Amino acid sequence: MLGVDSGGSGVRLALARLDDDGQPRPPEFTHATNEPVRTGPAGIDAAHLLAQLVPAVRDFAEHGDVVAACVGATGMASLGGDLRDRLPGALRAEFGVHRLALAADAVTAYAGALGMRAGSVVAAGTGLIALGTGLDRSGWRRADGWGQLLGDCGGGAWIGRAGLEAALRAYDGRAGGSAALLARLEAVFGPAPTLPGLLYPRSDRPALLASFAPEVARCAQNDPVAAGILRTAARHILESAAAVRPGPESAEVALTGGLFNIGEPLLGPLREQSPQLLPEARLLMAECDPLHGALRIAAALSYGDLPLPADGALLTTNEAHRSPERAANRCEPRQTGPTGSGISPDPPGKAR
Repeated sequence: MLGVDSGGSGVRLALARLDDDGQPRPPEFTHATNEPVRTGPAGIDAAHLLAQLVPAVRDFAEHGDVVAACVGATGMASLGGDLRDRLPGALRAEFGVHRLALAADAVTAYAGALGMRAGSVVAAGTGLIALGTGLDRSGWRRADGWGQLLGDCGGGAWIGRAGLEAALRAYDGRAGGSAALLARLEAVFGPAPTLPGLLYPRSDRPALLASFAPEVARCAQNDPVAAGILRTAARHILESAAAVRPGPESAEVALTGGLFNIGEPLLGPLREQSPQLLPEARLLMAECDPLHGALRIAAALSYGDLPLPADGALLTTNEAHRSPERAANRCEPRQTGPTGSGISPDPPGKAR
């Protein structure tokens, strides 16, 4: 099986076999790039993704078919038309993929966090999106994920921007400023008046804003302004989770993404406000990351038993019948690999 996670920092992929219980084994091969897939007039550029994906997979998979795959991508919901048009045929021709899922990154984050169970997931890094499902005909519920200009409330860029605004208020002498955050701004970015010239010309403004979120967390213990920013962020996170909760009986709400690595300054306010904003919910940290979520989806698809709701924007599947020749040529493990490839011999097992 092949799992792919394409996001703002690059592309990650993994090849794994199925265990006897239908779950992915630890990956036999992983690969990562630091080049995000381009976006053009047709949306996410399928040719650019394939140019990164195919050479990395080809050498390892040359002895047989990859029987199932899941490609998760940031922007799939609104910009995934080119991927949906071109990836099924391209991956079938290159690797014999006859079952393919194309998913928004929020869906692979959901599968990594909760597996195939009903519930809600908040994925928060630079941005923020919440997704929930009861695994029924009601489909997916989505909240936020509108980007840093229109939403992503409580995400890393939101926190970083709020912290920088408080720092600049202190520099100006306006109400609501924080001397502690101003000191961190100057330590990280230099003199406060130079910040606009550093920030505005850059194409990665959300990531630059999000890079200041850990500084807000560091100040929160002793600075009431920084602590207030994180309390408000926690409220936004819980409100998004409540909006997508399938019902009161769906108690599990999983948190996934790098934002939660800032730890107690954010997790504490989440626990404190959860009883009011998410009654009877149980907050969990994610079981696995979105790349493992892509492998979980591929595994379920390989058995023809994917319970996550199909959705024209968030999760689509394609299935093609294999030729007899391809059916007889399912992947067996390679016994040798190039030096440094991360490939190790493995006894014959289920197909990838």
